[in-house]
Amino acid sequence: MVGESAMVLDAQTYKNENGDDFTVSTFKYYISNIVLIRDGNDNYTEPESYHLVAHGDASSMTIELENVPAGKYKSVSYMIGVDSIRNVSGAQTGALDPKNGMFWSWTTGYIMAKVEGTSPESAEPNNALTYHIGGFSGVNNVLKTVTLAFPEAIVVNNNKPHMHIKADVAQWFKSPNLIDFAVLPGTEMPGVNAKKIADNYASMFTMGEIEQ
Repeated sequence: MVGESAMVLDAQTYKNENGDDFTVSTFKYYISNIVLIRDGNDNYTEPESYHLVAHGDASSMTIELENVPAGKYKSVSYMIGVDSIRNVSGAQTGALDPKNGMFWSWTTGYIMAKVEGTSPESAEPNNALTYHIGGFSGVNNVLKTVTLAFPEAIVVNNNKPHMHIKADVAQWFKSPNLIDFAVLPGTEMPGVNAKKIADNYASMFTMGEIEQ
C-alpha cells in the first residue's frame, strides 16, 4: 500500500506526508525470525527463518510456515531485516545470497529494506529517490521487531489458515521523522539517516484479513 492506495510500481504518482510527489520502482525488505505466539510458552518459531519480499515478484509475497503445531495462535512476531549473527556469518545462500542485491559487505552487512523511485523534489540525477537501509550494530542499528495481533485467534488443526499483512510505503517518510525529499532524497549507508527511516518503517505493517 501507499497510504490507503494500492501500490503500483512505476506507473502511479503518490504524495508523501510532506506534500512531495513520488513514484516507486523498487520495494524490497527482509522478513526474518518469524514466531507465531499463543497463550503460554508453547510458541512456534520458524527454523531458518529468512525471507526476501520483493513487491512486483508475486512468488516472494507469500510466506508458508511448515509443520506448525495444532493450537490457537493470537499474534505473529517477526524482524524487519537480517539479525546481527547472520550479517557476519560468511557466505550465505537462498534469500541471503549476496546476488540478490541486498548486501553491502561483511563489515556493513545486509540492506534490510530498500525503496527506490523518483520525485521532482529530489535534486539527485534523474530525480532519483534511493533508500537502502542497513546497519546491524551500535546506536544506529536499524533492526526492528514487529508484533501484530490477529483480530481473532487463528486455529491450526489440519487446515491452512492465511493471514494477509499490509505494508505501507508511505510510512517510510511519515513519522516519527517527517522526510522532505529535497533534503533527504536517499541514504545508502548505515548511519543516522538510515536509523530515521527504519524508525519510520517499523510501523509500516498492519494486519489485514484472516482466512481460517
